Amino acid sequence: MTARGVAKAILVGVSTALGAAAFFWAAGRVDWTEGWLFLGLMVAGHSLSGLCVWRRDPELIRHRGRPGRGTPGWDLAWLAGFAILYLAILLVAALDGGRYRWSAMPLWLWPLGAALYVFFLVFVTWAMAVNTYFEKTVRIQTERGHQVVDRGPYRIVRHPGYLGVIVGFVLAPPLLLGSWWAFVPAIPTSLWLVLRTALEDRFLRRGLDGYAEYAQRVRYRLLPRVW
Repeated sequence: MTARGVAKAILVGVSTALGAAAFFWAAGRVDWTEGWLFLGLMVAGHSLSGLCVWRRDPELIRHRGRPGRGTPGWDLAWLAGFAILYLAILLVAALDGGRYRWSAMPLWLWPLGAALYVFFLVFVTWAMAVNTYFEKTVRIQTERGHQVVDRGPYRIVRHPGYLGVIVGFVLAPPLLLGSWWAFVPAIPTSLWLVLRTALEDRFLRRGLDGYAEYAQRVRYRLLPRVW
């Protein structure tokens, strides 16, 4: 591993530790079983997904680490809004499930949340495995010969990554953390992702050769026969 890779790994580790500390501080306790299970699942799942993608397409991992040239301002603003909304989900879940116990959720919903999270991992990892242009920001990657990808999950819907994120990264945490109240910020976060789907679709129609024809073949953005 290069010095840059080591520095990035250290930064990720420190950021994760600080985030975990803030998470349990909001929960008001460190003996919160659901919180530890959630963090363990997230770290293990994201690590496994990242390893799978890195082995197949290390170039994509490097490009996902930073906003690319040509990212529109609206997308940077969207990313900031998404970070705030997602943190609100975790904050409300920690306050509810860990500190104040505002709501009670049956234990059988935890496996459902875990299943939704696994769906997110599988679907998003599949999308990244077939789409080398799967960056964090919306842009036309002219320096990489950006082309339309219509393989794998892109034969089903035009934005499979967003579908996976909504199902398993946004709607699963309230179930995994035992908080009905966490759905209050989770719903607008899901709508925020739907908004980006529409904005990205319009952006690609205007700027990416062949995308308009692809949209004619694959009619639905997120859910087949729905939208």
